[in-house]
Amino acid sequence: MTHDTDVLDRRALNRALLARQLLLERSPMTASEAVEHLVGMQAQAPDPPYVGLWTRLAGFRVEDLSRLVSDRAAVRLVLMRGTLHLVTARDCLRLRPVLRGPLERQLSGTFGKRLTGLDLAEVAARGRELVEQEPLTLGVLGSRLAGHFPDRDPFALANAVRNLEPLVQVPPRGLWGESGQAVHTTAEAWLGRPLDEDDTPDETVLRYLAAFGPASVKDVQTWSGLTRLTAVVRRLEPRLRTFRDENGVRLYDLPDAPRPGGDTPAPVRYLPDFDNILLSHADRSRILTEEQRRRVFTRNGLIRPTFLVDGFVHGMWRLERGRGSAALVLEPFSPLTGEVRAELVDEGRRLLAFAAAGCPSHEVRFDDGE
Repeated sequence: MTHDTDVLDRRALNRALLARQLLLERSPMTASEAVEHLVGMQAQAPDPPYVGLWTRLAGFRVEDLSRLVSDRAAVRLVLMRGTLHLVTARDCLRLRPVLRGPLERQLSGTFGKRLTGLDLAEVAARGRELVEQEPLTLGVLGSRLAGHFPDRDPFALANAVRNLEPLVQVPPRGLWGESGQAVHTTAEAWLGRPLDEDDTPDETVLRYLAAFGPASVKDVQTWSGLTRLTAVVRRLEPRLRTFRDENGVRLYDLPDAPRPGGDTPAPVRYLPDFDNILLSHADRSRILTEEQRRRVFTRNGLIRPTFLVDGFVHGMWRLERGRGSAALVLEPFSPLTGEVRAELVDEGRRLLAFAAAGCPSHEVRFDDGE
């Protein structure tokens, strides 16, 4: 390992993150390549990954991703941090074994009391059998499991299966603009292939650094939900470079990963709800302040759509639809120059052309009293 004493300030970390997140300039990658490069996309709602790829890729179209979902080349399932992610089929099979431990711990922490005394392996096996017979919602799965495990909470039973088995959501869930309940089957049944046998986290850590680095051990743990990664990073040290942030925290990185200077120009960008760039570090100061985080992250677990100015979160946006019209409403956190406002309007019109293509009337307006 190359031992560095170089200090990376907030702007340098910001530009490194933007470069790896394909936000300094739109990438020619395909949708599949980008989803793998980003190690999945947060997907609590079906549409945000589409906006997330639009803002990162040149010429991205809705069908580029919807086709992957329909063709079983991409799936939605619970992975990092116990949250729903969209990943390629290949990443579903290789990431799910790595994250088995955190998902089991999360189940115990959330539903432990309601599952006490149960043979969880038996619950998981019965749940697998049910969803492989036909895809089921978690509600229906829970009620059917309750018939086999009387006097048990159906919601806890269904979540036991979801955390212990690799349950994927099947289309039309995950398709742009489609509604419908989330129904589940196992990854193996849906993809026709078994999970990978290798559950070591080394490759996952390296991929995280490629998409989110430079980063501390705590950052990697925050993103993944994995624990005890210090030993893993030490094992990987011969392949890494080290830096320090402004607080003296040691950061690890891939030697050849992009680290543009802090003065590198960064265009305005619109990020969707739940974008992983806001969720994947213990220290999020490289992208937003703590005060901003409290405004963007709601108490009920939502992460609002945001926009970046000079690479940092500068406000939130929302799409308001009317009869035949769509408005992109921007709520800046602090005053904007006329030049920046014009840039946001131009990019906002492109977002409306993508996200509200069926509306004949588009408008971008600022909700800041100016």
